[in-house]
Amino acid sequence: MTDDDRPYYRRDLALVHHLGFGFHADACAPGILRLLEPIRERDGLVLEFGCGSGLLTRHLVEAGHRVIATDASPAMLELAREVVPDAEEIRRIVLPDDPLPEADAIVSVGHVLNYLPDEDALDRALVAAARALRPGGVLAIDLCDLHYVEARADRRPLAVVEENWALFTRFSTPEPNVFVREMTTFVRTDDGSWRRDDERHDNVLVQVSEKPAILEREGLTARAERSFGDETLPEGLFVISASRPEA
Repeated sequence: MTDDDRPYYRRDLALVHHLGFGFHADACAPGILRLLEPIRERDGLVLEFGCGSGLLTRHLVEAGHRVIATDASPAMLELAREVVPDAEEIRRIVLPDDPLPEADAIVSVGHVLNYLPDEDALDRALVAAARALRPGGVLAIDLCDLHYVEARADRRPLAVVEENWALFTRFSTPEPNVFVREMTTFVRTDDGSWRRDDERHDNVLVQVSEKPAILEREGLTARAERSFGDETLPEGLFVISASRPEA
């Protein structure tokens, strides 16, 4: 995610995402929790990338995990502190260069690494994650593949309108490996008027099948899969799962 003066997921889009788009975390949580069962049994520490407003974090904490939840968006972190006050720690980390704490598991949903500026940054984030993973640890994240664009080639603009918020999204593909969402949010204020904001999110797309090799060079056993568990992911979204052998 970006680290400029206008980061991804500012106040209004963060709120809209929290209120209207928790279904992905809810769908992925059961599979992730099964992968993390050995970590919970030994009271291991889970590091979450791109925690957003804490939609997955909440599932992890309720299942008994100790979690360091991280995100690059200050607005998302503010929401997460309200949603999951029992998390071990909630703090800002900007990938790929901020130092990472050692952890027994690293998880992420919402194709967080695809928000990095280019494939080199994404690869460096994978290396950093591998090096932060302790012996016996597991890693499970989702990534958007190059096929993500093909599956959405004819996608029309999307409008979601609720009582107190609305989201309008336009899609484009300026390059074969870049998928763009231009989003306009409207949020009802206390006086009944509507506040507007606009964000553009650029996602770098990669050949996901090539990424396990990066983790394997760091001593992990890794593979690309179609899901975390029994859920059905959107077309073009894949899971990288990996583990580090016991010392």
